Amino acid sequence: MSDEFFLPPRAFAGISPHAVTFEQAKVVVLPVPYDSTTEYKSGTRDGPQAIIDASQYLELYDTELDREISEAGIYTLPEAQPVMSGPEPIVERIYQIAGDLLDKGKLLAMLGGEHSLTLGTVKAYREKYPELSVLHLDAHADLRDQYQGTKYSHACVMRRVWEVCPVVHAGIRSLSREEHEFLSKRKIEPFYAGASTGPDFAARGLPTLSPQVYISIDLDVLDPAIMSAVGTPEPGGLSWQQVLELLRAVADSKQIVGFDIMELCPQEGPNACAFLAAKLAYKLMGYAILTR
Repeated sequence: MSDEFFLPPRAFAGISPHAVTFEQAKVVVLPVPYDSTTEYKSGTRDGPQAIIDASQYLELYDTELDREISEAGIYTLPEAQPVMSGPEPIVERIYQIAGDLLDKGKLLAMLGGEHSLTLGTVKAYREKYPELSVLHLDAHADLRDQYQGTKYSHACVMRRVWEVCPVVHAGIRSLSREEHEFLSKRKIEPFYAGASTGPDFAARGLPTLSPQVYISIDLDVLDPAIMSAVGTPEPGGLSWQQVLELLRAVADSKQIVGFDIMELCPQEGPNACAFLAAKLAYKLMGYAILTR
């Protein structure tokens, strides 16, 4: 029976594996459907597929960059198999996958899934880029030492990342006393939501980032008015344009070596939220390709 009778498997931006092979692609999309430590609203395991489904309707030409970002080659991997024995083993699995992709020279775009997974990719990137820093966009600091009996909760992910490399936090508008004390003792000043604008961040934030930057985005950094489909929504937040201005400022002066977009909880919001996440991923691919 002819292949033309069947639709190809869903891939990011509708780019079939038959159109771009793994070897040809500069960008590799890694979907990780995992949410073991989420507490308020679960469902981020459905986030990666929702983003990929929504991405079928992206216009591939980007007006800001004046190019079709997809021409660089985007290849979508199968979903990473979850490990349900606990968050630490899945972090180790992501570390191994990311390390293999970096050895092959790929730009990794991970779609989550819960934010705890970011530790795995950062560990792999830190081995390749010894001076790596992480730009963390989030409503929450995620700096607890442990939460609900584990050091690998999504509420602890940036505490663990700090043990690997420096982190710059932007969009923060909620943190615990423990997290406040952690920041104060180390004289770390996050960019709270009101200060996370392009010009302000460019003046004070960019100098604190190293030449190679990994970007980790929890979608609740955005205002719930445009991003309600998250498990832990927080009033206030950044606008679409503010996030793009911040990311473009990084792209204009640093090398974006990889990124993740995490914590989409599709059932908590309209389909527009998944499309926003897909477009954000596509924009970040474009910014990262420019820096390469």
